[in-house]
Amino acid sequence: MIIGAFQDGDSGGFTMGNIEALGSSAAVDTLRNSVLLAGSTALLGGVLGAVLSYLIVSLGPRSMLRRATLSVAGVLAQFGGVTLAFAWISLLGFSGLLTEVLGTWVYGSGWLYGLNGLIVVYTYFQVPLMVIVFTPALEGLRPQLREAAVNLGATPLQYWRLVGIPLLTPAFLGSVLLLFANAFAAYATAAVLVSQGNPIVPLLIRGALTSEVLLGQQNLGFALAAEMIVVVSIVMGLYALLLRRTSKWLR
Repeated sequence: MIIGAFQDGDSGGFTMGNIEALGSSAAVDTLRNSVLLAGSTALLGGVLGAVLSYLIVSLGPRSMLRRATLSVAGVLAQFGGVTLAFAWISLLGFSGLLTEVLGTWVYGSGWLYGLNGLIVVYTYFQVPLMVIVFTPALEGLRPQLREAAVNLGATPLQYWRLVGIPLLTPAFLGSVLLLFANAFAAYATAAVLVSQGNPIVPLLIRGALTSEVLLGQQNLGFALAAEMIVVVSIVMGLYALLLRRTSKWLR
């Protein structure tokens, strides 16, 4: 792929044209949309998932509801791709259940098939993924810390504000970065929902590889994929650093 990013599609010789094409308005717009999609769903999924994780941990280790919720989260975190897109189309598509019940008030101008729709759909599998990756951090928060804070006269609010949240912040940020990488690289769900246009980088790569209008763009697809690898590598590098810092406190 990296070699192909520097090859000419016709002659196979070395060229910088594919890399230079990453600066075009179309490539920059799709990269911005992908970062916006991944960032917004990572934050939404991170906050909602962290709250749900706290509620799950507060149930106690032997709670059946806790076990059931974690099991459901494990299933829903993998519920993506074509299946997830079909579920949302069945709910809010042209002839979806809520569309038929509530009419154009829900469907509107077709927001489900654009960037706003992708944000809603992606958040659906980001929340359970956050539960899976963040719950161990909450479980690893040692009870001795709370006991020490209470013995020193701290209220529950002071404990969370001065002890709990600062200790969990690296784990939370690391989990959000993981969610960012997950959404940034997701393809199948967006490919089903968005049939026209290429609002995000994975769909622009699809267009470069399969377009019947602009031929010979496969090497541009390689360059776009290399760009995605660079972004994800940076994100996962930051995630590894935060994970290393968290492990010192939560063990």
